[in-house]
Amino acid sequence: MDSPSKAGHAPLAAVPVRRWQDGAEDARIDEVAEEVPVALEYNGISHAVMLASPCDLEDFALGFSLSEGILSRPGELYDCEIVQADEGIRVQLEIASERFVRLKDRRRNLTGRTGCGLCGTESLQQAVRHPPPVRGHAVFDAATLHRGLHAMQDLQQLQQRCGATHAAAWMQADGSVDLVREDVGRHNALDKLLGALASAGADFAGGAVLVTSRASYEMVQKTATLGIGMLAAVSAPTALAIRLAEETGVTLAGFVRPHSHVVYTHARRLPGAT
Repeated sequence: MDSPSKAGHAPLAAVPVRRWQDGAEDARIDEVAEEVPVALEYNGISHAVMLASPCDLEDFALGFSLSEGILSRPGELYDCEIVQADEGIRVQLEIASERFVRLKDRRRNLTGRTGCGLCGTESLQQAVRHPPPVRGHAVFDAATLHRGLHAMQDLQQLQQRCGATHAAAWMQADGSVDLVREDVGRHNALDKLLGALASAGADFAGGAVLVTSRASYEMVQKTATLGIGMLAAVSAPTALAIRLAEETGVTLAGFVRPHSHVVYTHARRLPGAT
């Protein structure tokens, strides 16, 4: 199961409920997902506040920093400390001075809500970034993709216990899934996965990302920024996500089910699909 943050928050809470089913009612204890304000502070300056599951926050901080273009490589993050505050959790990052200067110039201050990717963006130019084309070389067939979906579902421990979290998973070319991250927010789950992959020195060109949510523009943007060649989602993409995937060379698949899927862009990584 995903571990709580160093600040001591657990990702699940036990609450008393009364359950009604088939005309009968009983009292029991249920597990529900925690949702905590998480402030990301760079070199002492608050930059973003997101509502997130309080687990794997080191991965979240690194993944967010890379996928948002704040850092260009993991080595530019010098230190990451998780601090419990009265109102939530503060993640204090120490980053390279040249990156911090660029961050201050952007003057971006987010106040995020669950599932919101662009809250607080100050301009249209900031809202729509255009990563360079990806070079992902991994190729998958339909059976491989569907094996990956099944493997991801088996590893969603928080979802199995509370039914309220999204997941992002890393699928190898053979369909195996060796890394899953979960969060109440779909963008957060993806950032946690990207951070964990970056920490492990993963070959971003050699696999694909699976997500349990819709494929929004920002999900494609984050995937392309890290140079990953394929994003496969359980739900639908948006038109803007499709246009960005086409532009950046990302293979975008949606409506992934045990025996079906839809490919929207760059079907060469899913040969036989149209």
